[in-house]
Amino acid sequence: MRRRVRGFAVAIVSFAFLAPAVSARATAEGAQPQPLERLFDNVAVSDDARPELANLDGYGGSLSAQDLTAAGWTPGRALTLQGARLTWPRRLPGERDNVVAAGQSVRVGGRGDALAFLVAGTGGAGASGTGSVAYRDGTRSSYDLTAPDWRAGPLATKAVALPHINTPGGRLAEQARLYVVTVPLVRGLQVASVQLPRAAGLHVFALAVRSSGAGWSGSWAAATSGVRAVGPWSDRTVRLVVHTSVGGSRMRLRLDNTFAAAPVRIGGATVAVQKEGATARGVPVPLSFRGARGTEIPAGAQAFSDPLGFVVPSDANLLVSFHLPGPVAAAPVHQLAVQRSYVSTAGDHTAEGSGTAYTTTLTRWPLLTGVDVGGGPGSVVLLGDSITDGDRSTTDANRRWPDVLAARLLKQRAVPRYGVLNQGISGNRVVTDRYPGDGVSTDGAGVSALHRFDRDVLAQTSVRTAVVFEGVNDLRGLTTAQQIVAGLREIADRGHARGLRMLAGTILPCEGEVRCTAAVEAERSAVNAWIRGSGVFDAVLDFDAVVRDPRQPGRMLPAYDSGDHLHPGDAGLAAMARSVDLRALVP
Repeated sequence: MRRRVRGFAVAIVSFAFLAPAVSARATAEGAQPQPLERLFDNVAVSDDARPELANLDGYGGSLSAQDLTAAGWTPGRALTLQGARLTWPRRLPGERDNVVAAGQSVRVGGRGDALAFLVAGTGGAGASGTGSVAYRDGTRSSYDLTAPDWRAGPLATKAVALPHINTPGGRLAEQARLYVVTVPLVRGLQVASVQLPRAAGLHVFALAVRSSGAGWSGSWAAATSGVRAVGPWSDRTVRLVVHTSVGGSRMRLRLDNTFAAAPVRIGGATVAVQKEGATARGVPVPLSFRGARGTEIPAGAQAFSDPLGFVVPSDANLLVSFHLPGPVAAAPVHQLAVQRSYVSTAGDHTAEGSGTAYTTTLTRWPLLTGVDVGGGPGSVVLLGDSITDGDRSTTDANRRWPDVLAARLLKQRAVPRYGVLNQGISGNRVVTDRYPGDGVSTDGAGVSALHRFDRDVLAQTSVRTAVVFEGVNDLRGLTTAQQIVAGLREIADRGHARGLRMLAGTILPCEGEVRCTAAVEAERSAVNAWIRGSGVFDAVLDFDAVVRDPRQPGRMLPAYDSGDHLHPGDAGLAAMARSVDLRALVP
């Protein structure tokens, strides 16, 4: 029996150094599977003083060991990337540290929904090929893998970018990129081995199987919209206010250092239920990270706290506090929180229930990207722009349409009470990056939905269904209906390949806003006609029909308009959420 699986997903497992490399020819298809480290046949990392000892690309180019150390990617370091726990090779500069994919059979164990590769392509255009997975029941599935080029691949989807490239002729001031590429597995089957593709220039540094995430549901999430200047903070405690959807009797946090160039140190963290402002109801409860009080998050990586027995109420505000020993002058942030959070005076104030030390107000969410709760049926992810993000809704009131949808789910018993994860980013587009994907920027509109789909949808905790509700910013930026449709089709295909139920929302009318011209309205109508009639998505949420003025279909009803003719106010957002047939969310 042979199964074919295409698409994107992520994986978790770590590697250990086992033995010296053996030749690729000895481990090609038909040979006994070997641990990945035994297959290493290429040297990618050099010391800056000895660049000639490595040759990643066949032309003498290599990664700088000093740059990797500065990013926190040290030999043997466990790196959690898009939810996948991978390990950077435990090799010194000048030693074999990756394998060029040539059909080798890799011994990999585990049962999960995804396979993750830490890769780089060489040759200028990336490298692609088809491999296969062998399961212990004797069946196989195939996968397609593309490794973007280490010098020319997109910064928006990189795992990490390093500032230099080493060559025998000297250091080049050119960024080197490494990528996590994910492909789905057949759920429920135990993996026995993975056959790598036959693909010239496809370099594999790490590989892992991720468990399915059973036992957790996402309760709150926020998408990283860019790296922004902050503070600067040094020896400060950040206390963030976040609103849960589903509750549970245990929980964990997720912190992301996405897009960053350097590690960030978390000195300690706590969680509490909010009483008011920065004041907790009771004593904040400390969290741990792999048994330690704090953690360092490498550039581009993330950290999950250990499971904590803590009763998380549904539909309630939490205070998540973490100490930054500092200095921190820039951080990955979610730009538009529509929620006041707080920064303290000097010191570690994570354990304090009082809000007295928290003297500065913060309107962004830095670093924190997720709150998961134990149990539950899983999560629904809402991928959107400012309308999903809650722009023009009432600050501190949790009246975004995802909040209203979550409240509806909690009050009924006809369908599972899913967690609702708001992955809206104000200003976001389907096909165009607003944030370039690297460096400190004043633009907080994020990378495109296409470029963030793996991270913000597929890698979310126990996601079952995704709703895509974007396109108005593309239209206002003069992207054509044809381009938007192509992007939405690709998103639907990638979600379906992962086994998700995929829904789409129609684009709202915006006549009266300066960039919503007659030409934009014509393109909007074309996109909406395709969404309604194509059959590409499993169901359609016709938000356009909900909020438009029947007498002027290109405009919102005045009662739903926030006043800028682009964003619904509280009443319009509530009407959108109430219009959702909850049965459409069920896979």
